[in-house]
Amino acid sequence: QVHLMESRGGLVQAGASLRLSCFASGETNCISDMKWYRQFPGKERELVATITDSGTIYAPASVKGRFTASRDNAKNAAFLEINSLKPEDTAVYYCNAETLSGKYWYCQKSNVWGRGTQVTVTS
Repeated sequence: QVHLMESRGGLVQAGASLRLSCFASGETNCISDMKWYRQFPGKERELVATITDSGTIYAPASVKGRFTASRDNAKNAAFLEINSLKPEDTAVYYCNAETLSGKYWYCQKSNVWGRGTQVTVTS
């Protein structure tokens, strides 16, 4: 099994930058893609970044330019840096990891979520 733990987001002022971290533990060799999502109140989670295990990054146009995702496989970690924060970035941010059964004999296919971390941006 894989477990994910996100760093605390917190209360930040508009215009500031924030770096979220996500650390994986357990059967980390089974992890393929790692992703970041955010969820606004009353809305479904939306994908803000995908980082493949080879380091390729995909991000929707809506966040390109302000959101930078990265990954450090040696630390079993993924990061999301958000620049020029806006009040509309206020959301719960989630880390996600996909595990694949084909990576190693003990791996099983799964979709793992962190608990989420609240980011509140004040104007």
